[in-house]
Amino acid sequence: MADIEIKASQWRLVEVGRVVLFTHGQYTGRLAVIVEIIDHKRALVDGPSTKDNASVPRHATSLSNLIVTPIVIPKLPRAAGRRPVAKAWEKEGVEEKWAESAWAKRREQREKRRGLSDFERFKVLRLRKQARFEVRKAYAKVRSSAKAS
Repeated sequence: MADIEIKASQWRLVEVGRVVLFTHGQYTGRLAVIVEIIDHKRALVDGPSTKDNASVPRHATSLSNLIVTPIVIPKLPRAAGRRPVAKAWEKEGVEEKWAESAWAKRREQREKRRGLSDFERFKVLRLRKQARFEVRKAYAKVRSSAKAS
């Protein structure tokens, strides 16, 4: 029989130092870091954000209310206090990394689109049509010049 080596993905493991995003509950949309794993369903999280209305107090939460992100604070000691977590959060630039990620940009765009009025959605539709027309016109021009030569 062939030797098959099964290796677990290292990308989204629940681990101490992993940054998580709340999907349910009163902290929906906020970032926190796993400080301690309580059991297979719960973790102790802390979100020392400097932004207004973005911090998460240290508490135990269900892992079903969280999505783990690819951002990790390396070498964060288990059950680290609030101050060391905040220092590591700032040192790693967690909020900046999150803001640069495609995931955060898509979430922000989705929220903007959700808040549009009917007329604003209509304006977006017209602008997209206009952009598509310009692209197709430029493509047709390139294609016709390629055919001619």
